[in-house]
Amino acid sequence: MRILIVTTGSRGDVAPFTGLGRRLVDAGHRVSVLAHPTFATLIESCGLEFRSLPGDPREFVLGRSRATSPEETRALATAFVNGLADGVTDAVAGGADLLLTAFAPSPLALTAGEALGVPVLGTYLTPAFATARFPLPGPAGTGDLGPAGNLAAGRERLRSAERLFSGAVARMRERLGLPGTAAPEPLGHTRPVVHGYSPLLEPRPADWPAPVEVSGFWWPARPLGRRPPAELVDFLQAGPAPVFIGFGSMAPDEGERLGELVTAAVRRAGVRAVVQAGWAGLTAAGDGILSVGDLPHDWLFPRTAAVVHHAGAGTTGAALRAGVPAVPVPVMIDQPFWAARLHGLGVAPETVPFTELTAERLAAAITAALAEPVRRRAAELAGAVAGEDGAGAVLAHVDRLSGGPRR
Repeated sequence: MRILIVTTGSRGDVAPFTGLGRRLVDAGHRVSVLAHPTFATLIESCGLEFRSLPGDPREFVLGRSRATSPEETRALATAFVNGLADGVTDAVAGGADLLLTAFAPSPLALTAGEALGVPVLGTYLTPAFATARFPLPGPAGTGDLGPAGNLAAGRERLRSAERLFSGAVARMRERLGLPGTAAPEPLGHTRPVVHGYSPLLEPRPADWPAPVEVSGFWWPARPLGRRPPAELVDFLQAGPAPVFIGFGSMAPDEGERLGELVTAAVRRAGVRAVVQAGWAGLTAAGDGILSVGDLPHDWLFPRTAAVVHHAGAGTTGAALRAGVPAVPVPVMIDQPFWAARLHGLGVAPETVPFTELTAERLAAAITAALAEPVRRRAAELAGAVAGEDGAGAVLAHVDRLSGGPRR
């Protein structure tokens, strides 16, 4: 079966699909990943076919942060989403028997699937169905609003996402010769959807529709033939396990400020550190500090004492799997949600919101994360998380759609 995975966003929105894609390839399927050009090397180095989706997510984030009016922000978002719609249309027309779609581009994948008669399976990295148990991750925050309030907030979150895509979907339907519609397919409807995160972090709500499940993380594939830099290997062997510090795709243009803050926090905490540049261009200097670029988290994190991160879904899972404490510094969207879950599990100290980050608070959080109760709890959960077969749940759906296993 020819399977096309559709995803958009930063590295954390793409990397989990490399592991899922490899699992499907190993089962005998041909897999392509539709993503932005900046991820072509990552995808192809994992042995998967790359298809190009228009747009640069980093430039989009920078553009929105520099916008001077709501109208400029909306114009940037509209242009970006219209580019996504064109890219999805072209990619599906290039041939596919099944679409796997991340949450964000799902209205576009559903439209393309309808036009070309291709089934669509939702493969989401964060909760995406309204529930009375908690408000969906988003700008409104993570506080419990009570059952009715949680459900209402979740539904509004989905309606907001639908409104963002409504114009692009209308254009797409016209281009594909489909009947017009006032709105895209509702994002909360009951097609099969597999959520790729651990039920230990957030169990499946009982009020979700039956075809919707929570399977466990999809671990990113390690690029074929890639080896860690010799400088990093030497650094790890030269002293106690360091703390990892990185904010992924967050805080572009803030590298210099963050570098000074991180350097001061590391000195205060009295630890060694591996600092990852990310989109911020973060660098830190001093004795016991090494700055690095992109590296496989599954290799690095087990060699660290703790992980300071922005609490994106993928990094959250990687730290849990490694069995090391986390220091969550959430910035936006789903990150406060995951940060709260990490603290609730006992594998992280109190969350430090990015807007409140100081050298003093970061140093105190690192010290708290290295305390025995947190370290012990992180080690206890690692085996359970690593033992989950999240990709296997997706493969089971694919087997049903393709008429059985191809192994």
